[in-house]
Amino acid sequence: MSNATAHKFRVGITADVLKSDGTPIFGTKVLEIFNRPDIEWEFMKPTPVIEPEQVAQYDAICAMLTRFTPQSMQTNQQRLKIIARFGVGYDSIDVPTCQKAGICLTIAPDGVRRPVAVSVITYVLMLSQKVWLKDKLTRAGRWAEKSDHIGVGLTNRVLGSIGVGNIGAEMFKLAKPFEMQLIAHDPYADPQEMAKLGVRLVELETLFQLSDFLAVNCPLNEKTKGMVNAHLIGMMKPTAFLINTARGPIVDEKALYHALKNKKIGGAGLDVFESEPTPADNPLLQLDNVIVTPHGICFTDQCLEGLAQSAFQSVIDVMEGRKPKYEVTAS
Repeated sequence: MSNATAHKFRVGITADVLKSDGTPIFGTKVLEIFNRPDIEWEFMKPTPVIEPEQVAQYDAICAMLTRFTPQSMQTNQQRLKIIARFGVGYDSIDVPTCQKAGICLTIAPDGVRRPVAVSVITYVLMLSQKVWLKDKLTRAGRWAEKSDHIGVGLTNRVLGSIGVGNIGAEMFKLAKPFEMQLIAHDPYADPQEMAKLGVRLVELETLFQLSDFLAVNCPLNEKTKGMVNAHLIGMMKPTAFLINTARGPIVDEKALYHALKNKKIGGAGLDVFESEPTPADNPLLQLDNVIVTPHGICFTDQCLEGLAQSAFQSVIDVMEGRKPKYEVTAS
């Protein structure tokens, strides 16, 4: 680094935010926050895991899905002050290592709350109307078969949620006009706040038994990994739909595939998978009662700009000695 830039606060932005044409998915306007003489920023080289030499050369790293492991911190140069995630999940970051090294970790709930909730509702609407099947029939000129694929009305149907954090609560707010019954399981939810939302808290098994549309809205951790297993999926109605826009490993894919393949449940909407990118030969992709998207159904201009705005502001806060709004603290 030259003497002219040695004093600057260096910011690295992971390359997984770049589109195929090399431009950032969140646009360029939001980057103006870094247009100041005391900041130097750049897009980092493509890598699935943050490397020790990168930790050594940046004061801040803004990361999409690039992973941060204990090996990433194998450096004697403790320069990195903050990792700012473009999102709310932080299972890709080794939190204990960050805390031990004194690195601030932030998330961006304001950027995803509404977009992900809208995505869940999108899945509800597409599944209930069987849009994926009707699109296929129309393209094939099989109009005569439309009566064989009657959709499911939403009035008085049961919308359930595993978890009622920012996204789950927003999802329920958006669902209000459909006049659905709202239920959820969340051991940390405030019963009074749930009552205000019109949401009835139930036990986990009851949630699976009653839901017509069941959305996964919880974080991935040791308690939730593999939580949606064969036992719980087996309790679902044969007409019920499972929606996962949270994290793939929360759901046992083999159990879900078995239930879908054998028509034990009505269908599924999946934006996330156990392994990502999911292999092209994943058997789930061959089923005609599943809608899939590449961990990006919520990607809109507003969503991505909001994520970047939140992450970049966290960097500015740390640089200027302020506590960022959405710092991840020890549990």
